[in-house]
Amino acid sequence: MNVETTDRVLLIDDDEVFLHVLGRALAARGFEVTTAKDGTEALARCAEMQPRYIVLDLKLGSESGLSLISRLNAARPGVRILLLTGYASIATAVEAIKRGAHDYLAKPVDADQVAQALLGHAGAQADGVDNLPDAPPPLKRLEWEHIQRVLAECEGNISEAARRLGLHRRTLQRKLAKRPVRETPNR
Repeated sequence: MNVETTDRVLLIDDDEVFLHVLGRALAARGFEVTTAKDGTEALARCAEMQPRYIVLDLKLGSESGLSLISRLNAARPGVRILLLTGYASIATAVEAIKRGAHDYLAKPVDADQVAQALLGHAGAQADGVDNLPDAPPPLKRLEWEHIQRVLAECEGNISEAARRLGLHRRTLQRKLAKRPVRETPNR
């Protein structure tokens, strides 16, 4: 994989261990890596380093990575943004692309997948379209995706999303704190 010396990447995640590990792995692949732990730091680093690529986590503590996408694009026009998340859903993937992200990967990912997605190579995702399950997704998975879609429509406002879903705000917060349902059962 050929990486130019001008291939600067900004990693934005609130998990310091993940930042360190992915940063080292991408640096070993020839990228010049800078990290940020929140939106404010990310915008400052973006302005000073002018990255060619940005790897952005969906959840940054209390912030949403989705809300940062347009501000990062405004700060650095032409930047290629890759959104990573441990809470993958179709709704958030669509919303990320609508807001200006170029690609979307579900965690866990390895550095090769990230590098391929940044460089725009086909087949960057480990579980591509060819590996879709034949059975429909479980009901709990559909519920998770619906909640994510409504939350995205409400721009992350939990109270408004709970009202639209007909749930108590605390109930919605508990549902959001859980991990999403797996697409395929463990074997």
